[in-house]
Amino acid sequence: MTIELLLLEMLKRISIAIILGLILTQTRFIDHIIKYRLTKYDQIICIALFSTMSIIASYAGVPVNDALANSRMVGIMAAGLIAGPRVGVSVGIIAGVHRYFLGGFSAFACTVSSIVEGIISSIIYRFYPDRSIPPYITFAIGALTEMVQMAIILGLATPYEEAVNLVNNIAVPMTIANAIGLTLFMLIIENAKAFRENIVAKQSHTILSIVKKTAPLLRRGLDPQGADQVVKIIKRMTGYDAVSITNDKEVLAYVGAERDHHGPQCKHNLTRLTYRALENNTVQIAETHRDIGCHHPGCTLSSAIIAPLRMHHKVIGTLKLYYAHKNRHMTPIDKSFAEGLAGLFSTQLELAEVDKQAQEVERAKMQALYAQINPHFLFNTLNTIASLIRTNPELARQVLVKFSNLFRFTLQYTGKIISFSQEWEHTRGFLDIAQTRQGDKMKVVTNVPSDVMTCSVPSLILQPLIENAIKHGLLPLSQGGTITIKATRDDHFLYLSVSDNGVGFKEVPSKYLRSIHSKDGQHVGLKNVHDRLIGLYGPDYGLHIETAPHKGTTISLTIPQELTHD
Repeated sequence: MTIELLLLEMLKRISIAIILGLILTQTRFIDHIIKYRLTKYDQIICIALFSTMSIIASYAGVPVNDALANSRMVGIMAAGLIAGPRVGVSVGIIAGVHRYFLGGFSAFACTVSSIVEGIISSIIYRFYPDRSIPPYITFAIGALTEMVQMAIILGLATPYEEAVNLVNNIAVPMTIANAIGLTLFMLIIENAKAFRENIVAKQSHTILSIVKKTAPLLRRGLDPQGADQVVKIIKRMTGYDAVSITNDKEVLAYVGAERDHHGPQCKHNLTRLTYRALENNTVQIAETHRDIGCHHPGCTLSSAIIAPLRMHHKVIGTLKLYYAHKNRHMTPIDKSFAEGLAGLFSTQLELAEVDKQAQEVERAKMQALYAQINPHFLFNTLNTIASLIRTNPELARQVLVKFSNLFRFTLQYTGKIISFSQEWEHTRGFLDIAQTRQGDKMKVVTNVPSDVMTCSVPSLILQPLIENAIKHGLLPLSQGGTITIKATRDDHFLYLSVSDNGVGFKEVPSKYLRSIHSKDGQHVGLKNVHDRLIGLYGPDYGLHIETAPHKGTTISLTIPQELTHD
């Protein structure tokens, strides 16, 4: 066979590889190739595909002088250039071993050359990790690789004279044809990859645009009003004929074709496919009208995709997309779109739940705030002011100013870390009001040195302790008593204590720190301070209570000075 005829036959064989490349780009194979970090499963798929391609090329080879002129190199080189070293070397070994068992005097040399081709493709891959190799470079790589194969045949095939004769016959046709074949194959893959990436980019842009418009609606949660606006936005921005959102029991919103019997007004049960998506937490695809499960006469819906909506790993509803034309069916791109959109919707719904919980926490903080201000103290103070207005207007004015400052401080600093000087100023105002009310029945002793004033403390930690000492320690005593407030510090901690010589606790004090509320609502302020300290500094930094019946109570606490300053 002349060199010209062999070249023509080789080009015919190359067309097989090109056709196979075109077929591969129409499958999900290209989706695996787009992934720049292939999984082990992806690599196994690539090894199987390219090995098959190389083996077919060996079988389709042209017999020449007890050898085969073939395009096996195209599959081996494409494997390494596209999928990386592991795939390239593996395909080279598999294709080489297969060639060895086909026999011929060049079998061993072709086996070695196949493995070397896999190694060469792996080396070149490291220079082009993004797989974007210019066509002229690809052609040069293909030609050089074939020259290496010819050199290996000359070096390893015996007898040498037959090897020389073989190389003289096949070198030029195989070099030209296989270089062209490798270049065309890589161009096909690259163009298909670029096309898919463009589709993915447009899809991502559409998804993000939809999410941007729907985020405020979904942050309210999954309700019919918000869902109705969401499906209208999706329908307007996509090519689907109908869009629906459900919860786990019923259709919340529906827009588009066949709304008359698929909309929420029908109050029908969810379809079998929807229940399957809810139960299995997987995307469900209806390929035909029959799969959709609609028995309404004349329904035009032809295919559908149902993606679950999740919240904290629990399925709470579904997003449903429909086509209403017999020639349109759900594709992998549609599935990817539905999964991506449902995933982001799920995130928005979770954020809505977080917002709701944050609001509840804020309400709880306000309730805790009100719990810190004893209603008895509030009303008694107001009564004291009302009485003083008649007997001592100037003192009434002073008490009222201090009372307003007390509330202003409470509203402004609740939940914040402040300096001890601020906390102490607030505490002094509270003590002045309390002493005005109690008169001689309450004495206050303070031991608060100036060096503690720059320490940082959580706001409103002293008032509840003092208020507890007055109400539960001193008031039951007819003669009253004394409250002692102490503060000390060292290089690591701030130490505070509030003591009274009152009646003491009737029950074990730790009971009031463990329970959310006591039976009679007593000592809520202590529980509040205890929990806040533990939340800020850890379980070792709650309140410590020492008490005995008729011997008074001492409540102490320690604040780490990691949060203090001089």
